[in-house]
Amino acid sequence: MSNIRRQRNFQGRDFRKKRQPDPLNRRKRSRLMSRIRAYGSKMEISFVAMLKSSCDEMFEINDRTLIGKPDIVFRRVKVCVFLDSDFWHGWQYPRWRHLLKSEFWRRKIQRNRERDKEVTRRLRRQGWTVIRLWEHNLAGDAGNALTLITSSILVDDAARNSKSGLFL
Repeated sequence: MSNIRRQRNFQGRDFRKKRQPDPLNRRKRSRLMSRIRAYGSKMEISFVAMLKSSCDEMFEINDRTLIGKPDIVFRRVKVCVFLDSDFWHGWQYPRWRHLLKSEFWRRKIQRNRERDKEVTRRLRRQGWTVIRLWEHNLAGDAGNALTLITSSILVDDAARNSKSGLFL
């Protein structure tokens, strides 16, 4: 038995393993990757359905008028929510970057991470509360994410009312 301790993530994947050759050829991989959409994913649809049933506040989905195109926007209280995919937005990216097949994907995910930081910074400067939720958090326990969003809405609403003198 080896004394080497394996580093694993929450799904039990080993981050220390060596990179394997891609089992798909270039054409099949391209076709597969082109089918991944920016919105309308199963994760997004199921989370929005849960949010509709648990929240009375009106919201918009996939708002293209705001920078970064937030997945969920509560315009009245200036709260926007991003539902970030673990892979495309690089959750724990430095741990698994070496497993990517080409420099193209490394640059792409790194640019996505940098863009996410810049979008968050700019929206916060404009007075928005920005919430970023990772895919694995939604898969594990979406209830915590719903609680985070509803409490942010209440806090922002209370702060807005206190500025106008209507705080209870």
